[in-house]
Amino acid sequence: MLSKVLCVLYPDPVTGYPPEYARDDLPELPETYPDSDQTLPSPSKQWFEPGSLLGSVSGELGLREFLESQGHELVVTSDKEGKDSEFEKHLPDADVVISQPFWPAYLPEERIRKAKNLKLVLTAGIGSDHVDTDAAANAGITVAEITYSNSVSVAEHAVMQILDLVRNFVPSHQYAVNGGWNIADCVKRSYDLEGMDVGIIAAGRIGLALARRLKPFGVHLSYFKRHRLSEELEQELGLTYYESTEELVRNVDVVSIHSPLTDETRHLFDEELMNSMRRGSYIVNTARAEIMVRDDLIKVLESGQIAGYAGDVWYPQPAPVDHPWRRMPNEAMTPHISGATLSAQTRIADGVVECLEDFFRDERLRDEYIMAEPES
Repeated sequence: MLSKVLCVLYPDPVTGYPPEYARDDLPELPETYPDSDQTLPSPSKQWFEPGSLLGSVSGELGLREFLESQGHELVVTSDKEGKDSEFEKHLPDADVVISQPFWPAYLPEERIRKAKNLKLVLTAGIGSDHVDTDAAANAGITVAEITYSNSVSVAEHAVMQILDLVRNFVPSHQYAVNGGWNIADCVKRSYDLEGMDVGIIAAGRIGLALARRLKPFGVHLSYFKRHRLSEELEQELGLTYYESTEELVRNVDVVSIHSPLTDETRHLFDEELMNSMRRGSYIVNTARAEIMVRDDLIKVLESGQIAGYAGDVWYPQPAPVDHPWRRMPNEAMTPHISGATLSAQTRIADGVVECLEDFFRDERLRDEYIMAEPES
């Protein structure tokens, strides 16, 4: 049966879709992901040039030739908000919806009710909290994401943001751009990471990858996870286990958040919790913005209780121009790009094709990709 695939992607670069790239190829990776027996995505054919900008509208996730060669319809848009958007226009007769955590097409229950033909919702990346998974499953829709595809990408970004904060990189860079040589201004908030206590909240795939990358810095690593890691892994990485987030954050200098957004984690970091941390602590959040209480974060940064915050996630996404996190002190914010490297986009696009191939063959998707599915 032929399908209509509705794909929501972020807009092209303001200078236009790139005619060439900084590198000519990508490094080869092992067949399986780190600390896992899960293999990388394995479509029957790769339909695009690895290392291309696939996540923007013109990149089309490399899907155009693949889908149209089989007679399927592909609609790609970045216009996703409001009743007159392209997304709303095409949703009622779409069989498949694809969007990204970086530019999510929100699918609450009321939108799902409009999508009478919808059978598959794919997140091109990791994190499907923009979808009401219960409503989707009740409507006979499978929700899936490309698990592990960009976990290392996010871990690398977290390392960068930790160093950005501790070394006061962003203001120092700005002095250089502005023509200054303000050494005292740069270093008055700059420290070594070595010797600090670093706490990881949710030591899953991303958290473990972060721990492996931070260990050589000579830090003292701690973590909280609902299910404790093995004693062997704790010893290998020098990890100290805490039984709660509250206990962890009181005993570290840097907190890196990698939790999913759940009822338990939504607004977990409020003013009370952050005031319980060591004065001058740093927080890095590459997970979900709603784990923070937005205005409470601003308060503890302005008071100096928290020395710096680096986030890669916002709510809503994209963040409005007047979002207060764009102007708060001692921040190292980025748009949601940690998992969107050109390297990660190749794995994500391969995974999307793999999922679509299984879907078109009426075969079940990989277990590790499925976030919700109808009861059989």
